[in-house]
Amino acid sequence: MTNEAGAAGHTQPPLSGGIALYVHIPFCESKCPYCDFNTYAGIESLMPPYVAALAREIEQWGAWLGRPTLASVFFGGGTPSYIPTADLQRLMDAIRASFDLPDKAEATLEANPGDCSFERLAAMRDAGFNRISIGVQSFDDAELAMLGRRHDAARAAQAVRDARRAGFDNVSIDLMFGLPEQPVATWERSVEQAIQLGTDHLSAYALTLEPGTPLEADVRLGRTPEPDPDLAAEMYLLAQAMLAESGMQQYEISNWAKPGRESTHNLAYWRSLPYLGVGPGAHSYLYGMGTLDAFGVRFANVNPPRVYIERVDAWAADGSLDADAIATAAATGYCEPVSRRDAMAETMMMGLRLNDGVADAGFREGFGEGIADAFPAATADCIDLGLLEWANGALRLTEDGRLLGNEAFSRFVGAPDAR
Repeated sequence: MTNEAGAAGHTQPPLSGGIALYVHIPFCESKCPYCDFNTYAGIESLMPPYVAALAREIEQWGAWLGRPTLASVFFGGGTPSYIPTADLQRLMDAIRASFDLPDKAEATLEANPGDCSFERLAAMRDAGFNRISIGVQSFDDAELAMLGRRHDAARAAQAVRDARRAGFDNVSIDLMFGLPEQPVATWERSVEQAIQLGTDHLSAYALTLEPGTPLEADVRLGRTPEPDPDLAAEMYLLAQAMLAESGMQQYEISNWAKPGRESTHNLAYWRSLPYLGVGPGAHSYLYGMGTLDAFGVRFANVNPPRVYIERVDAWAADGSLDADAIATAAATGYCEPVSRRDAMAETMMMGLRLNDGVADAGFREGFGEGIADAFPAATADCIDLGLLEWANGALRLTEDGRLLGNEAFSRFVGAPDAR
C-alpha cells in the first residue's frame, strides 16, 4: 500500500496531516426534544466505568495504529462538559500517552453553558483544550425553553465571557434557526449577540425534525406548529449578511469563522481525510495504513454504552490492521470497505459543503479523472439548475445553491454515471 496521493485515491497522503480523533461522551443531564444523537440522560452511574473503558479504547487504538500524529481532537456528545473535569483530564492524558498530539493541535470540547462556570472552564483549559464549542442555540429565553435547554440567555452570554477569562482564545458557539413560530427578529438578535460577544466561530443550523424525537412527534400530532422553510431561508440569508458585515467569513454551508479560526477537525470530515472515533456510536474512516486498501474502511462502534463498556473491557488489539480485524474489534458495530465509486461520491457530497468547493485538479489526482468525467450527468444537471458553478478550477455551490445543497449532493450520491 502506498501513501502517494494518486495511488491512494485521495488528494493528500493519508497521514501527512495526521488523524482527526473524535471522542464521544454520551451523557446528558437532560435530553433535548429535538436530539436524535446517541446520548442518554439518567445513566450517571456509568460514568466511572465508561471513562475507564474509553481510556482503554484510546490506548488500544494508539498502540494498534503505531502512535500516529493527531491533527485535531474533538470531544462531542452528548455533553462532554457534564462529566467531571478530572475525567476530562484523564482522557486527555490517555490521548497524549497513546498518540502524538502536537502542542498547537486543535483540541475542542463541546460544552453546555450551564456547565461553564469560570472555575470549570479554567480546569478544562488546564486539561489541554484550546478551543471550546458552546451549545448556545438561542439568546432568547422562550426559544431556549421550547428547545428544552437547561440554560437561559444570560447564562449563555456569561459562558462566552468566562471562556475568554479562563484563557480560551478560540470560542465557537452554535445557534439554531427555523424553529416553530420563531420570529425573524429574535433570530436577528441572537446573531447580533454572537457578534457583540466576539465569538471566533459560529455554526448556524436549521432545525431538522428527526423521526422518533419528541419534537417531531409534537409537530406531527399538531401540538407544535410546523417550521416554515421559507422563513428559515430568510433567516439564513440574514445571518449571511450580518456575519459578513462583521468580518466573519463563511467557509462551509453552516459555518462562519474569523480568519484562521475555521474548525480543523470538521474540515477533516469535509475534505475526506482520515478520522478515528472512540466511544459508543462513534464513526471512523481510515485509509492508507496497515493493509487497508486504496479507499479505506468505514466503521462505527456499537451504540449502547453498557455493551460498549463490556466489550472494550475485554479487548486487546492485536495483529495487522486490516478491514477484517477492524470488523471484529471489540466495540465495532458495523464495518464496510469504501469502494472507489463511494469514495468519489462522498468526496463530492462532503467537499461541496465548503465554499471553495471541490478542486478538479485534486479530484483528478486522487481518482485519475476529472469531476465532469466521473459525474457527467450530475455535473451538467446541477450547473443547468443553477446549483453549482465552476470557479478557480473548482466545482462549488452557487449562492442560491447553498439554500438547496441537498438537491446537488443527492445527484452525486448514487449517481448512475459514476464509474
